[in-house]
Amino acid sequence: MSLEQWERQAQKGRDILNNSIPKQWLAPADSLPPVTQKNVIDFPKKSGLLSERELSITDLSATQLVAEMGAGKLKAEEVVVAFLKRAVLGHQLLNFATEFLADEAIARAKELDAHFQRTGKLVGPLHGVPISVKEHIGMKDKTCNTGYVAWVDQVATEDAHLLQLLAKAGAVFHVRTNQPQALMHLCCNNNITGATLNPYNRTLTPGGSSGGEGASTGFKCAPLGIGTDIGGSIRCPAAFCGSYGFRPTSMRNPLAGAKVAAIGQETIHGVIGPLSSTSLEDIELFQKAVLEQEPWDVETSLVPVPWKTVAPTRNMTVAIMWDDGCVRPHPPIVRALKLAKEKLLAAGIKVVDWEPYKHDHGWKIISSLYYPDAAALQRKMIRESGEPVLPLSEWCFNYSRAVPLTHPEAWELQYERDVYRDDYNAVMKTRGVDFIISPTYPGVAAVYGESHYWNYTAIWNVLDLPSVVFPSGLTVDAKLDALTEQDQKYKPRNEVDEREWEKYQSPERYEGAPVALQVAGRHFKDEETLAAAKLIEEIIKDGKKVSKL
Repeated sequence: MSLEQWERQAQKGRDILNNSIPKQWLAPADSLPPVTQKNVIDFPKKSGLLSERELSITDLSATQLVAEMGAGKLKAEEVVVAFLKRAVLGHQLLNFATEFLADEAIARAKELDAHFQRTGKLVGPLHGVPISVKEHIGMKDKTCNTGYVAWVDQVATEDAHLLQLLAKAGAVFHVRTNQPQALMHLCCNNNITGATLNPYNRTLTPGGSSGGEGASTGFKCAPLGIGTDIGGSIRCPAAFCGSYGFRPTSMRNPLAGAKVAAIGQETIHGVIGPLSSTSLEDIELFQKAVLEQEPWDVETSLVPVPWKTVAPTRNMTVAIMWDDGCVRPHPPIVRALKLAKEKLLAAGIKVVDWEPYKHDHGWKIISSLYYPDAAALQRKMIRESGEPVLPLSEWCFNYSRAVPLTHPEAWELQYERDVYRDDYNAVMKTRGVDFIISPTYPGVAAVYGESHYWNYTAIWNVLDLPSVVFPSGLTVDAKLDALTEQDQKYKPRNEVDEREWEKYQSPERYEGAPVALQVAGRHFKDEETLAAAKLIEEIIKDGKKVSKL
């Protein structure tokens, strides 16, 4: 296509979005914060555009919403409308949506209310819960472009398997969310709907590739969201936007119907999983609602492992990873790790320091396996429309080798991957470590266009370990997070370390950004990892966010 042709094609995607926005809930342009205002997280309260009841609804967790609807105190329709209104405001400020589903969502909510009125029972464990959905997760009769201009006209013929299960559980899908070109950035920008911004600081990225979901849950446009993750694409958006995210062990959650330009790729499995605006309790609610329906009976590649309820225990050993041996974390991250160690020790939890085991080797494996075809299919998709390759797309494609892997080369790397997994597990067992607390990223949310280093999350992908991200309760503080004299003398150990360290010129660059922590557990110990993360979060926050354990 010519330049003019690809732009016309991209405009179709923008038209779908613009035509779907419920115009009656748009904030007047002159009431919006100036573009120079970084933090817009309080705009819904200050705007006066949502009632006090609507604000209180959007502050509730999914678990609380279901309880209120089950008690007859809330109706699904008012819940869905409240979140739709907040999502419209969020989109005006953050550009996080690709399509609003207002009419369908309200109609579905009315059906749920009629069912409850008729039977006195909820449809299921997610009755009336609004859920935002990453765009490349297919919805019947909706376009599914996956961030490629060439796919703007592609229409899904059925709902993704996961959406079918969530709908049976009573969920309501009210908005679809943005993603980067090629789905492989820890940023969120494409040539169709453009760049999504971070609600805590609009000069920072919301993360990626589930960046629209990070913004959605961070701004409380939805109590739950659905993202995908092959290198950090659920966890980084959650971390960057102050929400919660969960990467399950691969082949637990159903993936059928999620569209990617790498169907059949077996070298590194991507996963699909939840983000939550308010709690890890809601992550558990999501997982249980899906897996109790036995998705492996339809999607036979999934492991037949039902979700089980696990009680948290203080009889565990938690390791703190201060540094992955490759890239030094920035001061705000170190401050959160110190807080975690101090609080856990005071609570009687056994805490040890974690010496990373060959994380550079792990990165060599996973970066080589991301694009075994040397990103040929992704480049083909971009050439097909003539759209420009965005800088971070090119950055990601260059992780691959210049020419496709031969079968023997791919087999060798896959063998190395499996040996590395076994070796890492053996090291954890030998050291008696149950869970590892680590950074999610070298810093807090990256300045737009600077999200280059993935290995604090990708390491758990290559190892296929479940991992959870939650906000530490801290935000960047100009005084507490200033570079010390010792920091200023730091000599980076390699070029990548130097590049990432130099990004932290001053804490003001990251003003207002939330500071997150990540907890990784053992392979297929998803429930145990989530239970441990809930307890760890509660201890760190002095019980201020008490979950129902």
